[in-house]
Amino acid sequence: MKDTPKPDKRRKYDAAFRAEALRLADPIRSTQAESPWSRLKTEVLELREWPVFADLADAQAGVADYFDYYNHGRRHSSVGYQTPYHTHQQLLQATALNCPA
Repeated sequence: MKDTPKPDKRRKYDAAFRAEALRLADPIRSTQAESPWSRLKTEVLELREWPVFADLADAQAGVADYFDYYNHGRRHSSVGYQTPYHTHQQLLQATALNCPA
């Protein structure tokens, strides 16, 4: 028979779970969080033979490589066909120039 969490721990867990679910339910957050993972799935994972990764280290390296490409090499239509990194650097420069010293 499984041990069930004590009622006070269970209430804390349920409250935390509900708070996180509400945070993720925000359409903007949801879209921003899901888009890179969706792209990873269609651009990388579905193109590989099974098993997709040899082990955990291979999976971590593969995902890290993809997100490096996603942020530094892949052009995004939502930011004028620039990379997110380039767009972020421009924003930082504009902010620094407009910030009084």
